[in-house]
Amino acid sequence: MDVPAIVAAGDRSAAKAVHGESKPYLVLAGRSLVARVVAMLQSVPEVSEVWVVGNAERLEAVLAPLRDELVKPLHVVPQFRNLYENAWETYRRLLPGAGVDGRDPGPEDTDRPVLFLSADLPFATPHEVSAFVRQGLAADCDYALGLSTEEAMRDFHPESPDAPGIRMAYFNLREGRFRQTNLHLVKPALLGNRHYIEDMYEHRYQKQIGEMVKLGWTLLRAEGGGLAVLYYYGLMHLAGVADRRGWRRVADWLRDRIPMPRIEEGCSKLLRTRFRFVVTEGGGCAVDIDNEPDFDAAAALFERWQSRQLARVEAIYGPLPLPDRVRSLGDGG
Repeated sequence: MDVPAIVAAGDRSAAKAVHGESKPYLVLAGRSLVARVVAMLQSVPEVSEVWVVGNAERLEAVLAPLRDELVKPLHVVPQFRNLYENAWETYRRLLPGAGVDGRDPGPEDTDRPVLFLSADLPFATPHEVSAFVRQGLAADCDYALGLSTEEAMRDFHPESPDAPGIRMAYFNLREGRFRQTNLHLVKPALLGNRHYIEDMYEHRYQKQIGEMVKLGWTLLRAEGGGLAVLYYYGLMHLAGVADRRGWRRVADWLRDRIPMPRIEEGCSKLLRTRFRFVVTEGGGCAVDIDNEPDFDAAAALFERWQSRQLARVEAIYGPLPLPDRVRSLGDGG
């Protein structure tokens, strides 16, 4: 199935700036982060077209040098008030026959999947994105959220206490420790409580107790959420605190009580849809740029991390079937 991709590049609401710049426009190795993601998607076999939502004028300027490399249609959509509106309104515009103002989905659109990803993924590879899409399509669900294993993230860890690197926070589940990737394969027409996605995004930094309480209260009041969702939510964050403090035995004891299917069940009830996690082994799609130290580490180690990531996904997934135009560009044609 051909899958359209929506790249979230907005700079309003909960979006963060890094070094005073909106993250999509940060430059690594001579190319903005959003341009890197758009270029990467050209080599994902399952992606049929690319939609980017954000500051339309700035996006047109930074994406203009890519036009000769494109093998798939590229559309730029002016941003709306927040992440949820950016995602939903862009989806309304990509539906067949929607026109510039978009349209609401009809019965013919319910099984149409869309790949959503963020614009600040400098180490995302088409191999990992392709694997995620294929696994998500096979998962018999309406919302697939990507996870990456702890092992896959080790190349990005600091090699010594004083060395540059990115320190990861992980979800501690019975099946292992996982980092959330920035990949979402969704059938938007089948999401019942879409508005909770924005709440969860805005409170995603769970190191502050106030933010944890706010999201916990949201989950408790949610239709279909209730005490069971809040219970596992609390366990996950207690395990995360123990893990970050190096209390591995405590974290392991807690995470053994958090099976992945229970979290999937809770998210399904909260969103009123069929939710599943999809685990990939690349790692690069889980590295977003959220702060100045992470950007500085990525800038200092870009070539090393990029080459390691490409070698890893090639070994795991093998070479991708590239469109002729992409292959000729790679050969200098």
